[in-house]
Amino acid sequence: MLSSLIANGQPQPPAPLELVVPWWSFTKTVLAATALSLVQDRLIGLDDPIPDQPFTLRQLLRHEAGLADYGELAEYHVAVANGEPAWSPEEMMRRLDGARVRYNPGTNWRYSNVGYLLIGRLIERLTDLTLEEAVIQRALTPLGLSDVRFAKTPADVQSTHSGSTSNYDPAWVYHGLLIGPVSQAALFLDRLLDGALLSSDLLQAMQTVRTLGGPIAGRPWITPGYGLGLMQGSIDGGYSLSGHTGCGPGSVMAVYRVCDGGTSACCAAFETGASEGAVEARVVEQLLQALRDRA
Repeated sequence: MLSSLIANGQPQPPAPLELVVPWWSFTKTVLAATALSLVQDRLIGLDDPIPDQPFTLRQLLRHEAGLADYGELAEYHVAVANGEPAWSPEEMMRRLDGARVRYNPGTNWRYSNVGYLLIGRLIERLTDLTLEEAVIQRALTPLGLSDVRFAKTPADVQSTHSGSTSNYDPAWVYHGLLIGPVSQAALFLDRLLDGALLSSDLLQAMQTVRTLGGPIAGRPWITPGYGLGLMQGSIDGGYSLSGHTGCGPGSVMAVYRVCDGGTSACCAAFETGASEGAVEARVVEQLLQALRDRA
C-alpha cells in the first residue's frame, strides 16, 4: 500500500514514494471544489437551476439530481474488462438513456458519475476553459499542487502504479480521471478542508450531507453520508470522516481527514488488489494513530 499522512498541516515521515497513481473518484472532490470556486466568484449559485435541466448544482454535487449511472450497464463492465476503447459520451448517454431523470431532483439519492460529467461540462461553459485548465487554475494551483493532471490515453494510465489497468482507457471515466502522487491527494484534501480555497460558508455547505443509512458491512462507516463531492460520516470513537474513496480496475484510492479539537490528520492511501473497505480501514487506522500521537 502507498500512503501519505499529514498531521496539523505537516507531512509525516517516512516520505512516501512519489509514484503516480489514478485518483479514481477522488477526482469528484477536486471537481466539486472547482465548481464551488465558481459559486464563490458568483458565476453560478448553488441553488440556481442548471440551464435546460430540472436540477441545481447542489443537487448534482450531492447525487440528488435524479440521474442514473453508467455503472448500471452490464455491457459497460464487459467492455471495460475486455480492454475496449471507451464509448463516446453521446453513445454512453444513449445506451443509458442518461438524460432521463429517475426521480424528482432533491427527493432521493443515487450515486451518478453522469452527474459529475455534467458538472465538468458546466465548469467548461462558465470558465470558457478546458476542464483541465479550469481545475488547474481554480483548484490545484491555488492549493499548491503541481504534479497532478488528467489521464487522456491508455498510455497515461500505463505510466501509473495502477495494478491491472494496462489496457484501460481513461475515457471510461466520463467526468475525467486525475492522476498524481498519493501525497498530493492528501495535501489537496487537507488544505481544502482547512479553508485555503473556499469561504467558510461554502466549506460548511460542502460538508452538509445527506445521511445514507446505517453501518455498512466491511467498511468503517457508522452513519455514512454524502455532501458536495465528499463522502462524510461518523466512525468509531465519535469522529467524523471526510473525503472520498474511489476504485477502478485493480486498485483503490481513499483520501480522508479527521479532526479532534485543534488537531487534524489527513491520510491518502492507494492499494492494488484490495477492497474499498480494506483500504478505508487502513486509512482510518493511520488517522486515529496520528490523533493519539498528538493527544
